[in-house]
Amino acid sequence: MSPAEFQALPSQPADHRIAYGDDTNQFGDLRLPASPGPRPVVVLVHGGCWKEPYATLRDMAPLADALKAAGIASWNIEYRRIPQPGSGWPGTFQDVGRAVDHLRALASTHRLDLDRVIVMGHSAGGHLALWAAARHRLPPHSPLHAPNALRVKGVVDLAGVGDLQAFMPAQAEGCRDASVVETLLGGAPSAVPERYVQASATRLLPLGTPQILVWGEQDEMTPLRFGHAHVDAARRAGDDARLIAVPSLGHFEIADPASPAWSVVLQAVRSLLETRP
Repeated sequence: MSPAEFQALPSQPADHRIAYGDDTNQFGDLRLPASPGPRPVVVLVHGGCWKEPYATLRDMAPLADALKAAGIASWNIEYRRIPQPGSGWPGTFQDVGRAVDHLRALASTHRLDLDRVIVMGHSAGGHLALWAAARHRLPPHSPLHAPNALRVKGVVDLAGVGDLQAFMPAQAEGCRDASVVETLLGGAPSAVPERYVQASATRLLPLGTPQILVWGEQDEMTPLRFGHAHVDAARRAGDDARLIAVPSLGHFEIADPASPAWSVVLQAVRSLLETRP
């Protein structure tokens, strides 16, 4: 599946579009199933190599529709992407964290169950989803730190890397940009090493949060080895983490609810929402 085919997948309008900040890119689409609630929620984070020209939250709308049909609410978020003003370090990360925390403001009106919130992202959004589950591990002096960050119940990462520095040798092929990570973080690892730690879930292990990574075995944009690397490190750190490799699928098919990956993804979501503390 090509990027154009992925972005042409059909979807329905969201039930509500809600701002979580003042910037034009700080908003999310809320979809609610017919159940009276309290409803479990999946925060959806789109990919696109952290770049504005590549993607928008529209990419995750088909998954949001499929979750709604399965009885699960979704909060599909937009965020500032490079080169938009305020994007990169720390704005892109702060937006994702702020959007997750905004569920507290939505919970009462929309009957959302804050004890059953997970984060799911695709590609660069998978990286940000893992990072969102790691926020409580950030040092207090970090500009990404939020003192009362909403703890999520789990994370489903669809082909998103856990370690940005480890991804750098592959960024030219995967993102068609040989310096996208440096642009995102505002410098090379030698110049801003602490940013590479604070922006990478693998460097913040253990998360103490279940992590399920779903990958297409034929993924050439973000090869399967990146999933293995994070899961191996997470398990060594004592986390509950596993990788599910779906045969014959590439990078985009795993985020297509019409593909064979959807049953795997939905089962991952349900298993995390049902996990007991």
